[in-house]
Amino acid sequence: MSNERKVQELMGAPGSPYTRKMLAYMRYRRIPYQFEIQTRMPGAGNDSHTKQRVQPKVSLLPTFFFKDENGNEEAVTDSTPLIQRFEGEYAGREAIPSDPALAFVNMLLEDYGDEWLTKAMFHYRWHYDADIKKAGDILPRWRGISQSEEQAQKMGQFVRERQIDRLSYVGSNDVTTPVIEESFKRFIHLLDAHLTDLPFLMGERPGSCDFAIYGQLTCLALFDPTPSAIILEACPRVYAWVEVLEELSGYLVADSDWIDIDNAPETLKNILNEVGRIYAPYLLGNAAAVAGKANLLEMSLDNRQWQQNPFTYQAKCLQWLREAYAALEEVDRHRVNKLLEGTGVLQLFAHT
Repeated sequence: MSNERKVQELMGAPGSPYTRKMLAYMRYRRIPYQFEIQTRMPGAGNDSHTKQRVQPKVSLLPTFFFKDENGNEEAVTDSTPLIQRFEGEYAGREAIPSDPALAFVNMLLEDYGDEWLTKAMFHYRWHYDADIKKAGDILPRWRGISQSEEQAQKMGQFVRERQIDRLSYVGSNDVTTPVIEESFKRFIHLLDAHLTDLPFLMGERPGSCDFAIYGQLTCLALFDPTPSAIILEACPRVYAWVEVLEELSGYLVADSDWIDIDNAPETLKNILNEVGRIYAPYLLGNAAAVAGKANLLEMSLDNRQWQQNPFTYQAKCLQWLREAYAALEEVDRHRVNKLLEGTGVLQLFAHT
């Protein structure tokens, strides 16, 4: 681990929740970076102002560019492993708690934000007409401000059609709409209650889970009209929190600012209850569908019908959570179990 502040290079987009997650994390950690807006949409603009880059194996945002052992550029994606990498490379102001038990809870909540709350983000953006129109109008223009109006409209239609086609993988459809929307509304109220006493999920300082949830909420609270109106009406504190997390480089932290997992506040336990109620059973159902090579995941979720295409990556997320849980020392696993008892989350680890 080093205090050397090497400039990190990344490419992303303002409308990408994972780009926003990583930019806010980098600012908080005071890691210098050079950010490029992705402009690879056909006809979106002149690329002479951006570097020619190698492409990642899977095109995801944000993409970071590192040098391998031979000095060649490599493109790396996936926000959670990237944060873990930077946590090992940069000292001070860490976003993963030093307490292994709390670090596991942080990992669990980061996964919930990245993989479940994103369903609400994608659903609201591409399910309702006003949200579809705004996203289709703005997203292509972010990636090419000076493109012609004809080209912007053409790209807007392309984006709308492409993203709506992907709803089946997210799980957003007429059957699942009540589950997604009710879970989202419960969560923002639970987060609001927690923020009444503490400024972050992990206490007086943010964990990587705070940045994961922030990333999704930059879309849900600040951009997309339908969920933004819901948040402003019901939970204005959550709206304000999202804007605060945007820039925490000047926020001072100490080791004592983390939550004491052995005396965790009820507000955190209530959020974990929501994770156990909705995300844990979904993960198990999805993993079973992936393992069985099913064409469609159909299950009961929160006493309602749920159906979507099985999602291989989220089966891997469950495996990573299980590996992290199994790697805990017995005393730390006991502390985690004590916190998670009765939440429904422990069903994820029943066979590990």
